[in-house]
Amino acid sequence: MTFATLADFAATLTDLPPPDAASTAAATDRDAQLTKPPGALGRLEELAIWYAGWRGDARPRLDRPQVVIFAGNHGVVAQGISAFPAAVTAQMVANFHAGGAAINQLARQFGADLSVVALDLDRPTQDFTQGPAMTDADCAAALSAGWQAVDPLADLLVVGEMGIGNTTTAAALACALRGGDPADWVGRGTGLDDAGVARKAQVVAAGLARNPVAGDPLQALRCLGGRELAAMTGAIARARASRIPVLLDGFICTAAAAVLETARPGALDHCVAGHVSQEPGHARLLAALGQTPLLSLDLRLGEGSGAALAIGILQGAIACHSGMATFAEAGVSGA
Repeated sequence: MTFATLADFAATLTDLPPPDAASTAAATDRDAQLTKPPGALGRLEELAIWYAGWRGDARPRLDRPQVVIFAGNHGVVAQGISAFPAAVTAQMVANFHAGGAAINQLARQFGADLSVVALDLDRPTQDFTQGPAMTDADCAAALSAGWQAVDPLADLLVVGEMGIGNTTTAAALACALRGGDPADWVGRGTGLDDAGVARKAQVVAAGLARNPVAGDPLQALRCLGGRELAAMTGAIARARASRIPVLLDGFICTAAAAVLETARPGALDHCVAGHVSQEPGHARLLAALGQTPLLSLDLRLGEGSGAALAIGILQGAIACHSGMATFAEAGVSGA
């Protein structure tokens, strides 16, 4: 699907499919019969039932996880909000293709197919302190790129990103969507000192003043986001349309996802937070979305790395749910 306008994309959010109620009920019944005390596997039980409902299978498998990394460049980098130059984005894309990044190792470890989508790296978004970051057409094109990047045969999706300056865009977007003071949402990103963090908050405040988009999540994405954030939004929406469960990554990914939840409450029911990062805005945004992360390991890399690591948790949950014997099958006396 290709979106010509943001209105085209918004139309896809009006009829989002729910999980399969029969599969959820059957998975819940199966969980109650497995050879363990009720609730003994804790959150793993909830994860398996959640996954079963979205896959429409009471005894599911997880065989085709997909990781997609979207890369984009940001004009706001000119405001001195990153410890690294914009050229690093393209250099890291080359590293992804060469297999040398952390996400390559994690995707390989958990059997995930990895692809990288670079979005007009030679054409950064506009500096949002001077005006909207993207035109309607540019934002719609990025949403389309994300939608098209999802493998319809995947049974789990992780979306990650690469884009120098994108913790600033994520902070601006989160603040526009959820309110509060810009300082509440900014962090050190790639390693800013205290003065750099203060400068970053000022830049976010300037962007919000220049682009009064509160109350319109897709316009907030267009005016304050980046191409890679818009692509993540599109990919997560496509996963919902295809009933593909999603593990959310860090602050930038969660800000992109929050656009959907703000536009259509419940749009992220097919998502679980893979981890909570060191970016202070991430925990704040997860709480606002009602998401409890699976892992808390002080990660702040991006790339989809935290969510990719959480694939192993979900694989374990599904293996136990689908592979364990019931009391009747094992000949074990139940309670």
